[in-house]
Amino acid sequence: MDLNYTDEELAFRDEVRAFFDEKLDSDLANKVRLGTGLSKDDMEGWHATLNAQGWLVPNWPAEFGGTEWNAVQRHIFDEESARYHAPRTVPFGFSMLAPVLHKFGSKEQNDYWLPRMLDGTDWWCQGYSEPGAGSDLASLKTKAVREGDHYIVNGQKTWTTLGQHANMIFCLVRTDSDVKQQEGISFLLIDMDTPGVEVRPIILLDGTHEVNEVWFTDVKVPVENLVGEENKGWTYAKYLLTHERTNIAGVGYSQAGIATVKRIAKSEMAGGKPLMQNPHFAARVAQVEIDLMAMATTNLRIISRAADGAAPGIEASMLKVKGTIIRQEINDLARRAVGVYAMPFASEMVEGSNEPLPDPHDAGPLAAHYFNNRKLSIFGGSNEIQRGIIAKVSMGG
Repeated sequence: MDLNYTDEELAFRDEVRAFFDEKLDSDLANKVRLGTGLSKDDMEGWHATLNAQGWLVPNWPAEFGGTEWNAVQRHIFDEESARYHAPRTVPFGFSMLAPVLHKFGSKEQNDYWLPRMLDGTDWWCQGYSEPGAGSDLASLKTKAVREGDHYIVNGQKTWTTLGQHANMIFCLVRTDSDVKQQEGISFLLIDMDTPGVEVRPIILLDGTHEVNEVWFTDVKVPVENLVGEENKGWTYAKYLLTHERTNIAGVGYSQAGIATVKRIAKSEMAGGKPLMQNPHFAARVAQVEIDLMAMATTNLRIISRAADGAAPGIEASMLKVKGTIIRQEINDLARRAVGVYAMPFASEMVEGSNEPLPDPHDAGPLAAHYFNNRKLSIFGGSNEIQRGIIAKVSMGG
């Protein structure tokens, strides 16, 4: 396998770089680089910029607005996006729901919902996890009872990322309680402006509002918002999760992260020498780079298969586990490298003075990111559950 880019691929990379040079606002890139948080307008504005270029949904079929990029082109775009500190595309509609609609939804659903994702009419969030039904998702309790042309939904979802911005939520709901848990689940599309839907914020350790609880009280959902067949939602949920787990790997962002760690470690001093010359630290960096190179190759292989119409299989679980471990290790290395500057906003002022503590690396919220990123091991199916899946499938269980 030749891992070097061809002349055509290098030309594509130059095209991508030219796009970022022209279209990516420096203030927006700095927000991403510093981790200070993006507003809804920031995210929607970047989506609109990508959509105008025709690059918003490279994973979609061309008939719905996809780019028809091959695996290497998609890898290059992700790599350059991270290097330029471009915002990540909010995945819930584009990368998670859309593949489910492509494969299991009706023509009417595809024709209606997909254009609304592209033009920004709808912002989607994910209604999977519940209190007591996280990794054991099949034990979910949110219930939908059919009454004529509607389902009546009651229950609660939690850890709903960016739900405060969303107007639509795709939900797993229980439509049959008298069968095996996995066989009584359906996949519903719910308008969050419907009476009976309530969004309650969950404030994280670093003070940010990223996730939410969503409550449903006698919420009426039209029957035409059922995706696929009633009680077949578990099949669709598993299909969606393979795409989510692949997305969590974040190869490009890990590549940008390790580059930042190396830059910091070349200037930070330890024992009179640059930190990068410390054998223990250098060995940790080298191990992450080796793991990342291997994961990038696996990611390319999965993208290639997806381009041929194959859904990610067990490799998605492998990418999810390894990808999150790598991202957490990079975050830990960065936090250790900058020392006191990693403190989240607590180091803004020198004690006894009104002068700010200089931060040579713009690393302010690294400690907060470190703790927040522990969640990567949990969402999308915890790493412990994924290891069980890998073992079961690989051993033919």
